[in-house]
Amino acid sequence: MIKILKSKCTGCTICLKVCPVKVLEMQAGIAIVKNYHKCLECGACALNCEFDAIDVTKGTGCLVAIIKEDILKIAPKNSGCGCGESNCC
Repeated sequence: MIKILKSKCTGCTICLKVCPVKVLEMQAGIAIVKNYHKCLECGACALNCEFDAIDVTKGTGCLVAIIKEDILKIAPKNSGCGCGESNCC
């Protein structure tokens, strides 16, 4: 699960640059989650945010994506877990 702490976000865009599946975008100078269901929960955004404006609770996102994309090859690369739920994983 990924959460942007709007009060801490400075709009530096580093999170957008490091996200491997482009789940974030800028809106009014603040990062927002635009493709929540594609989040791999890898934590790259949170690890690179020097303002601690992103909280990522690691779940099964990465595992599901790896199984579907690399092992079973039933999903396109970088498609994320793909469950479509707003409170995924």
